[in-house]
Amino acid sequence: MARHLLTGEELSSDEVAGIVTRALELKAAPLSSNALEGKSVALMFEKPSTRTRVSFEVGVAELGGHPVVLGADELQISRGESLADTGRVLSGHVAAVGLRTSGDERLAELASESSIPVFNMLTAGHHPCQALADLVTLKETFGTLEGLRLAYVGDGNNVARSLAILGALAGVEVAIASPAGYTLEPVAGAILVEDPVEAVAGANAIYADVWVSMGDEDTAAARRAALAPYKLDDALLDQAAEGAIALHCLPAHPGEEISAEVLYGSRQQIWNQAENRRHAQKAMLELICAG
Repeated sequence: MARHLLTGEELSSDEVAGIVTRALELKAAPLSSNALEGKSVALMFEKPSTRTRVSFEVGVAELGGHPVVLGADELQISRGESLADTGRVLSGHVAAVGLRTSGDERLAELASESSIPVFNMLTAGHHPCQALADLVTLKETFGTLEGLRLAYVGDGNNVARSLAILGALAGVEVAIASPAGYTLEPVAGAILVEDPVEAVAGANAIYADVWVSMGDEDTAAARRAALAPYKLDDALLDQAAEGAIALHCLPAHPGEEISAEVLYGSRQQIWNQAENRRHAQKAMLELICAG
């Protein structure tokens, strides 16, 4: 059976810890692994990407593999071929395939007929590769994950859900503050509150995401109004634990969900967090492609 990574729930606590540890080893020695030597990995993009595309394309190459980057308009999917059939075809050519798409059902369809590992490069419901990189950043910053508190403020979206799932597996307490109408469903024991100050109390890290994601443009004005009290700025950081850091999955809109002072200041690990996408994903690929 192929080893898929669709939501992060496929991983055990020990595997999450192993990915984080291995990612930091690979960060220290980026060319030390040839786990994908002689293999190709397909990277399918149905949505725009900066960090995901660059980090996976470079990461596969650093592991000795060949990244095959495929846009939606370059495949027969654009002419009606199913994702299930695409999975059947790719399984005969590459060692693994990642998909960045809209609905989770599209990822599930690709995985359903793929005999190779399928991994989630972002769906509407989940973003596990981002959450793994976030855990790497926390471990790198604080030296441990066990007992940390991470506060996410804003829309209860795919990033919040993945932080809850992967955070629980890593021993990180995750608190999510969202306004009414934007709350996350109960998941993985995450603490769900409405007050952002309550969420960040005692937090070691505060996490923000964009207020208007891809596909939300029609409701942009309402979203900005509802989420305005959830801005990550110095005042909110001051309510967290001493030495707390700011995190953001990017792209950011300084002045909206995060202040420019925090985004570019000394209290954040956001740009390091973006780099850690590559290292975390390399460790993940080593795991799911093993054997």
